[in-house]
Parts: sequence; structure tokens; C-alpha cells
Amino acid sequence: MKGQWGLITSIIFILIIAIFAVLNVDPVQVNFGFLGQTEWPLVIVIIASVLMGGLIVGSVGIFKMYRLQSEIKRLKNQAKTSSDSLEAKNNEVSEESDDQTIPSRSKSKK
Repeated sequence: MKGQWGLITSIIFILIIAIFAVLNVDPVQVNFGFLGQTEWPLVIVIIASVLMGGLIVGSVGIFKMYRLQSEIKRLKNQAKTSSDSLEAKNNEVSEESDDQTIPSRSKSKK
């Protein structure tokens, strides 16, 4: 259901942008800094701005996801290492306790 709400919200947002862009078809001057100036329809400027914003937000999201997956992998490895070392220590302790109880059992039998 969460994915459906995201899709519906996205469609509504796209429709609002499309209506806004169609209503603004006047030519505007676009300044590229040192590269010069040109006139483009405002529709193109709005759509290009939205696409660039989407790409930037998507790139940041992908980067964060990659970092989080790397951290999850690192923490899983750390947990496995800790678990293995804890298991090894428990085995050592149980072996020591077995070694100590065996002689006492044999003494009690005599």
C-alpha cells in the first residue's frame, strides 16, 4: 500500500508540474554564465529544472543507500566475528569445566 501512495503522489506531482509548464509557454532568457545567453520557452526551462532536480535527488538517494548497505554488511561481518569468538570462548570454558569435573568424578568413585 505504501508503494501505491508513492505512485499516486508522484502522478499528482507530475500533473501539477505539467499544467504549470503548459500555462507558462512564454520565451525566457536563459543565461549560461560565460557561455552566453539564449531564449527558450519557459516550458522547457521548467521541465529541465524538474528533471535535473530529480536526477540530483535520485543520485543522493542512491549514494545514501550504498553507504547504508556497506554499513549493514560491515556490521553483519562484525557480529559474525563477535559471535564466532564468543562461541570459541564458550567452548574453551566448557572444556575447562569438563576437565575440572572429570577428575572430581573419578575421585568420588574411589
